[in-house]
Amino acid sequence: MTNGFDEMILNMTDTTPEPEDYTGEDGLLYCGKCHKPKEGYFPKETAAWLGRDRHPAECDCQRAEREEREAAEKQRSHLETVERLKRRGFTDPAMQGWTFENDNGKCPQMEHAHFYVENWETMKERNIGYLLWGGVGTGKSYFAGCIANALMEREIPVCMTNFALILGDLAASFEGRNEYISRLCSFPLLILDDFGMERGTEYGLEQVYNVIDSRYRSGRPLIVTTNLTLEDLQHPEDTAHARIYDRLIEMCSPVRFTGSNFRKATAQEKMGQLKKLMNRKESRL
Repeated sequence: MTNGFDEMILNMTDTTPEPEDYTGEDGLLYCGKCHKPKEGYFPKETAAWLGRDRHPAECDCQRAEREEREAAEKQRSHLETVERLKRRGFTDPAMQGWTFENDNGKCPQMEHAHFYVENWETMKERNIGYLLWGGVGTGKSYFAGCIANALMEREIPVCMTNFALILGDLAASFEGRNEYISRLCSFPLLILDDFGMERGTEYGLEQVYNVIDSRYRSGRPLIVTTNLTLEDLQHPEDTAHARIYDRLIEMCSPVRFTGSNFRKATAQEKMGQLKKLMNRKESRL
């Protein structure tokens, strides 16, 4: 009588034939579709121990089916991971649509975003970030969102948030402030959107400095978008701002955004479409 282990091994050696399968000249079962063996012979010592001489083998059909199942499972797992990263990493669900695929091609700086993603390992290793500065509506946030989405598609965690939300969270959980800042700094990439729009209170500036300084000491890259000019950052109004801006300039390579206000252009385009629709309706009356 075999023990439980031997019985398990024997069950593993069973091969279930399909109606089209056949036995070859070597005595093994062959697939009736790809004509490759579905069995193989054990070495003599193993055959003597198990009491049978053959074991299952993958034919080409079975291998293709297995690889297809594994690929589907891998893709399902990947999509679940990316969805989880985006839910966790974006403060606004709309940011999930800020991708290279959806880019309208009107932002001349977008090549820098592609470069950053393509060279992510170097950027991470050397702690290189971007300081995206320029006028309102010139595509800075979308640019940063493209980087975030592309990296998360590669299953790299990214957090894209802003100081208005950060300061609100810190005020709501004062006792857990250090843990909150540590969590922000744990992301391989942190993106701070609309920097400089938060209220410049003494408490607020202190927390802004704490977050940026903690990120600096973490040795991980930071991307910042701001409507401030590079001159504003290089010539701060006081010491409190100076120590914040110094950290940013040291960590982030400046990328200037110029050109027309995309949001204003989009609003004008929608207004034009509305006028056309109204004119068509009036002409039918």
